[in-house]
Amino acid sequence: MRPVCLFVVAALCVAPAFAAVPPAAVAPPLSPQDQALVQQASAYLENLGTVEGHFTQMNPRGGSAGGMFYLQRPGKARLDYDAPSGVTVASDGRAVTAVDRRLKTIQRVPLGFTPFAMFLARNIRLDKGVTITGVSHAAQGFSLTAQKGRKATRGQIALSFSTAPLVLRGWALTEPQGGTTTVVLSNLTPAAAHPMAFFQPILPPTAPLPNEP
Repeated sequence: MRPVCLFVVAALCVAPAFAAVPPAAVAPPLSPQDQALVQQASAYLENLGTVEGHFTQMNPRGGSAGGMFYLQRPGKARLDYDAPSGVTVASDGRAVTAVDRRLKTIQRVPLGFTPFAMFLARNIRLDKGVTITGVSHAAQGFSLTAQKGRKATRGQIALSFSTAPLVLRGWALTEPQGGTTTVVLSNLTPAAAHPMAFFQPILPPTAPLPNEP
């Protein structure tokens, strides 16, 4: 499998087939400082609106790829991988679709089966229905590790932010099996809205063969 597709299969499409994974350990209570960071991150994400920027992805096997990232809250996001990959991954608010134009394949999974549902929701509540399993601090930012409910059967997501000003810097998606795919964002700026079709990628029609009517 090509490295860029690992993001599609191993990170986005975290389906409930991993139901045999045992429940995660109960997360310790957050300190007042960490609770404040969770509230700040929730408010920031809910008001992020429409933005775009570049992304760099590192997959569990050490491969890397890059491209353009588009976010149009609520529900919509798209990653276009740089040529020659031919891969697009997008959420239209209901499903996440992965299109590989070189392999001529398309995969689709309900958005709710992916960790992305946590920050694409219309109303972001990182303190309700989501378990914050950890808050990590850095010199110029912090990251929140979260999972849906109390079980790791759908993987977990670690959202990274810089501070002063507060800006989303990327995420790390961890499968129930343990592999982690990291995406780093750069040059995130406000952007114009896109039509719904932009977030519903399809395979291009096959060109007719010579002499084919």
